[in-house]
This record gives sequence, structure tokens and C-alpha cells, in this order.
Amino acid sequence: MKIDHIDVESAVKNTQQLLEAEHDISPALKSALEMILLLVTVLLNRVTLNSKNSSKPPASDPNRKNGSRKKSDKPPGGQKSHVGTTLQKIENPDEIEVITLDRSTLPKGQYTEDGFETRQVFDIDISRGVTEYQAQRLINEKGQCFIAPFPGNITKAAQYGNGIKTHIVYLSQYPLLPYNRIQEYVTDQLGMPISEGSIYNFNKQAYEQLAEFEAISKEHLVGSPCIHADETGINITGKRHWLNGTSNDQWTHFFPHAKRGAEAMNDTVNDAAIIRPDSSYAKSLTSNEFTAG
Repeated sequence: MKIDHIDVESAVKNTQQLLEAEHDISPALKSALEMILLLVTVLLNRVTLNSKNSSKPPASDPNRKNGSRKKSDKPPGGQKSHVGTTLQKIENPDEIEVITLDRSTLPKGQYTEDGFETRQVFDIDISRGVTEYQAQRLINEKGQCFIAPFPGNITKAAQYGNGIKTHIVYLSQYPLLPYNRIQEYVTDQLGMPISEGSIYNFNKQAYEQLAEFEAISKEHLVGSPCIHADETGINITGKRHWLNGTSNDQWTHFFPHAKRGAEAMNDTVNDAAIIRPDSSYAKSLTSNEFTAG
């Protein structure tokens, strides 16, 4: 490896050879020089690591060159046959506001109704909705009190509904917002104070309820004749892990793993076989039949 036109590896080897050939040097100085050479070698090895000879992601490669793009002869913007995402009017708007003409501003004459021209404005209303459940109380002549039963999922004097739980899990797991930002958003925009512990519990509840779906998705992917596999680096408690993803045209499964490539993919395959050992997929599957793409 060369740094500023200096072949560092050759320089280290020459220094080691000279040090071995030198007999008049004191043991303490020789030991110190050997330690310095060892540190230089370790640092050199770290500098030369890249995505091709280690588990480092390609984005961390030094002096990474972006692929050159040739100038296109196509005009800017969407091309013909391109499926756009232009907002389209709907047939049943939630609210209709009629705008009438001020006839005093019109030229004199006889006018007949000719319908309306319409334009629609799409917007959202971020607001809190609170439903109060009032359970009827009845007392008989003996002083016994009877209270109508609340729905099974209403267990506290004040609690969060499934709508806000779903919204919070989405914010936490898809755009990956930090807990404190979700707290600020829910408090400022919706007027509902919420703790980090509650956000964690919502994520845990969603995780537990998705366990069955995870098993189903794995089984369908393992049995698929062709799937796409890829991974990207993530951080878990300060350590490098890999978010591995497998998918086909109908199913997608993401899973974290300490390794990347075929080893991680085969572990997922084995998990799928363990979850449903009686399935036709698990019976016919071996790890040799699965390769990372």
C-alpha cells in the first residue's frame, strides 16, 4: 500500500530485516521498536480493509467512485407511458362547498342553471378523538349495585386506542423516528402525553401479534422458486449487524443478523423449517438448496 508515494509495506519489511540483523541494539530499545512496527502493521491492516475483503459496507470504502452517467437525450420530467402519481379527484368528497355567482356583477340578461365546475382540495385533520364509555349502574332495594360490563379491551380509566397505537408503531418502525421525537409529535400535535415505556410496549405488542404472520411469510418465501435477497448494515446496541431482506412478488421478510450473505440466509431457512416442521416446504428443504442472491 502506498501513502503519499511511499510503499508502507516495503518500508515495514525493510525495517524488520534491519532490526533482526542489528546485534548491538539494547533489548529494551529492540522491544520498543518491534512494538511500534506491530502498531503500524495493525493500523495499516485497518486502513486497507474495504467491502471486498471484510464485512464493511461498500459506502465506507475510501475514495469510492460513483459510476459515471451519460447525458440522456430524453427531455426532463416524466416520460411517455410513465405511470405518474398525480392527485386525482374522487366521486364522493367528504364535504361540498357551493360557490354562487353574485348576479349583480353580471351583464343584464336571462340566465339558466348550467351545473358547476369543480375543484377539490385534499387535506388532513390531525386531531384527538376521545370516546367515553359509560357503564350503567343499577341499585336494587337491597342496596346491591350492578354495573354494565365494559368491552373486554377497555381495562383502564384512561387508555390509548388501537388507532394511536398503530400510528405510533408505524412512526417508530417505518420512518424509524426516535422515541423522543414521537413523544413530541403526539404531545404537541395530538394533545396526548405519552412515555417512552408506552411506545416500547406498543412495539412489543405489535411484534408479538405479528409472530404468526412472520412464520407464514418465511414458509412462503422458502417455498418460492425464486426470491430476491439483500442486506444493509445496521447498528444494534453499538455493534455492527446486518438487516437481511428476502422477498418475492408477494411476500417480504426482514431480519437482523450478526453476519451477512449465505450464512444469514441459511439461518432464516432453518428457522422456517423449525417453525413448521410438518410443512411440505420444510420436509423437502435443505440449506444447500438456498443461495443468497
